[in-house]
Amino acid sequence: MAQGHMIPMVDLARLFAKRGVIITIVTTPFNTLRFKTIIDRAIQSGLPIRLLQLHLPTSEAGLPEGCENFDTLPSRDMAIIFFAAITMLQQPLEQAIKEMEPMPSCIVSDMMIPWTNKTASNKFDTPRLIFHGTSCFALLCTHSIHLHKAHENVTSESEPFVVPDLPDVIEVTKACLPIEFNNPPSEIGDLGMKVRETEYTAYGVLLNSFDALEPKYVKDYQKVKGNKAWCIGPVSLCNKEYLDKAERGNKASINDHECLKWLDSKEQNSVVYVCLGSLCRLLGLQLIEIGLGLEASNRPFVWVIRDGGTNYSELEKWLSEEKFVERTKDRGLIIKGWAPQVLILEHQAIGGFLTHCGWNSTLEGVCAGVPMITFPMFAEQFLNEKLIVQVLEIGVRVGVNTSVNWGEEEKIGVLVKMEDVDKVMDEGEVREMRREKVRELK
Repeated sequence: MAQGHMIPMVDLARLFAKRGVIITIVTTPFNTLRFKTIIDRAIQSGLPIRLLQLHLPTSEAGLPEGCENFDTLPSRDMAIIFFAAITMLQQPLEQAIKEMEPMPSCIVSDMMIPWTNKTASNKFDTPRLIFHGTSCFALLCTHSIHLHKAHENVTSESEPFVVPDLPDVIEVTKACLPIEFNNPPSEIGDLGMKVRETEYTAYGVLLNSFDALEPKYVKDYQKVKGNKAWCIGPVSLCNKEYLDKAERGNKASINDHECLKWLDSKEQNSVVYVCLGSLCRLLGLQLIEIGLGLEASNRPFVWVIRDGGTNYSELEKWLSEEKFVERTKDRGLIIKGWAPQVLILEHQAIGGFLTHCGWNSTLEGVCAGVPMITFPMFAEQFLNEKLIVQVLEIGVRVGVNTSVNWGEEEKIGVLVKMEDVDKVMDEGEVREMRREKVRELK
């Protein structure tokens, strides 16, 4: 799966193991490399964790060798093939479970692997718990929209409508909804419907959230699930040791000590941290506008740039030709690849977080007490933005008004200009108010 799914699942496994539960983590060899050091350290400390690696039949499914994670797929066309390859793991997994000692008393699986419902109930008569890596707010919104078909009563993609049956008045547009609401439906959207169907037959749901963050939405979602929904987050807080924070998710592309030393040289709450997630595929021109906005703001910044792909090449060319790194060297730090995000957000110099509103990043920002600048792109990220900006009042919008689904970047074009980034950075009074609110949650 994608990093945003894997990272909290590994945290969850360690949380269970710390309570004496025997855990078997099922993954593939390539994905194992991303978290093996953390798991090895946990096993050495005495935690009852086992690692089961299943070969993902990439070539049989029609994928390039080594494409075992969503962020390694070369094109959107490969996405449905990727999920087909994951389905081919059902038989090997069931055979491995038969040979386990002791037999599992419960299967916890990612929401995007719906066939594990049949494996759990039909093959082994054991409960399946779905792990949802998003907010109760977003889940309740999508449930209500599906139930009332509110999105079918608008005349355009940009016409706002109120999501029914929520504790607050929340307006959204079709343009900002997850891909499963697309018309005409897509294959990925069809998969989303299968995920929804199996959610109703699973034993229950585990959520990476907590009551104090979204109490009204936790309560209402639990009613929908017949009280078989449990908030066990933020799971990132299981990372107490420095190394666990530094190595969480993947090997960082920067020396963590050098990164923290750079932050040590900056004033408290002065640095903007910019990271738009491991699946960011924005146009090179859009990334350039973000860079120019950061420069125009005259604020120190840490900018994490996802490497790889044609968009990255365009940005890299601009960075080199315009000597952007040299121009901003006294107040800018650029990280190309993976960053030790938890360590960075916890640093006292960080005063704001420009985020894609992925749920892991959102929770990590909340736990660090950092106000957010929201730049959602797809999936449930626009719903998370509503929670951040409107309900919790711990962030401000940069102004994105339509989803950027993979493969449609050229059609959508540039969503946010340099001036938008600069303006939102300059709202000092608003930023301070948001900071106080997010510190209350922390």
